Amino acid sequence: QVQLVESGGGLVQPGGSLRLSCAVSGSIFRVNAIGWYRQPPGQQRELVATYTFGGTSNYADSVKGRFTISTAGAKNTVYLQMNNLKPEDTAVYYCKLDALRQYWGKGTLVTVSS
Repeated sequence: QVQLVESGGGLVQPGGSLRLSCAVSGSIFRVNAIGWYRQPPGQQRELVATYTFGGTSNYADSVKGRFTISTAGAKNTVYLQMNNLKPEDTAVYYCKLDALRQYWGKGTLVTVSS
């Protein structure tokens, strides 16, 4: 059974940094991409960053230059390095994997506040 488990969320002051991790387990065929999405309070879920297994990274305009997506361990761990965090980055962050179907983690909460 495929599982995605996020970690690394928490409370951080504006201008601070956090690194989120997504651990992927289980047998997965034909993986196309993995990415991070977020859902701010009272808003819809939105794309933050994606990494395709052709080696292409894509970012939302609001996080370009501040966030970096990367992989490790034969791509069974995906990271999101978040720098210069802003209050508007406050959200539940989800990991998503695209294969023959989509898989989602349960999310980790990031709160940016002084």
